[in-house]
Amino acid sequence: MIYDVAIIGGSYAGLSAAVPLARARRNIIVIDAGQRRNRFAENSHGFLAQDGIQALEIIKKAREQLQRYKTVNWQQGTVHRVEKNNQDFYLCLDTQQPIHAKKIIIASGVTDRLPDISGLNERWGKSVFHCPYCHGYELNQGNIALLASSAHVTHLAMMLPDWGKTTLLLNGQPDLLNLKVKQQLQERGVTIDDRSIKQMDSHADVIFTDQSITHFDGLFIQTKTFLEQGWIKDLGCKIEEDETGEFIYTNDLKATSVDGVFACGDAARPGGSVSLAVGDGALAGVSAHNALIFD
Repeated sequence: MIYDVAIIGGSYAGLSAAVPLARARRNIIVIDAGQRRNRFAENSHGFLAQDGIQALEIIKKAREQLQRYKTVNWQQGTVHRVEKNNQDFYLCLDTQQPIHAKKIIIASGVTDRLPDISGLNERWGKSVFHCPYCHGYELNQGNIALLASSAHVTHLAMMLPDWGKTTLLLNGQPDLLNLKVKQQLQERGVTIDDRSIKQMDSHADVIFTDQSITHFDGLFIQTKTFLEQGWIKDLGCKIEEDETGEFIYTNDLKATSVDGVFACGDAARPGGSVSLAVGDGALAGVSAHNALIFD
């Protein structure tokens, strides 16, 4: 069987990409490994008409709605290899027979790499966050910490005072910021703390190497994102990188550098947001449908 489009990734971007294709009655398959990037957070915020809803509930509802379309197929599993033969694609999953598709949409997401501080991973998505638009409001203008992992952290540090009293933790890197930047942060009311961090404890308590403790309502970090799926690079997709991590290059219509391959969501843009992922996915689905007709 040859599918019109195979969508790799069944989270927000991938499910959104499936909608226009399903409504065009195209025969598609969605392949999902069940590893949403925001699986560590209980609720999703900032998504129109879905604000505060459980993140998993959005996925369940989307799948239920898509299953009403008879041309939508599902496959649980992980893609290990994608090969292009002439104009078609063959996707290898575990021990199953290869999936044959005319076009593919990559919506497989990224992996976050957190700074190496004890207690940070356990609080990821609960009291440690990366997006103030997603989680800042719920901190109720309390005491907010921002962990500096590079000089690029200043952009986020300038934004955070809109969500609460902000302390920038330099973690033993007093020379990370120049004098001009420090002055700009101080004008925004940001407190700069250059003490070295030992670990996190309780809800969002930071324990420093001098054994002193500062209590925060939440802590923000800049993670480094990675495309862990080696087959994306093997397929020949152009990869871009900035201070936030890796992502697949796409044009304005979400087409990658490989003909017939589209990408959307966190795998194809820096940062991360349910709203942006859904918008990305919808555009990728429409573009893949047009490519079936006009390419």
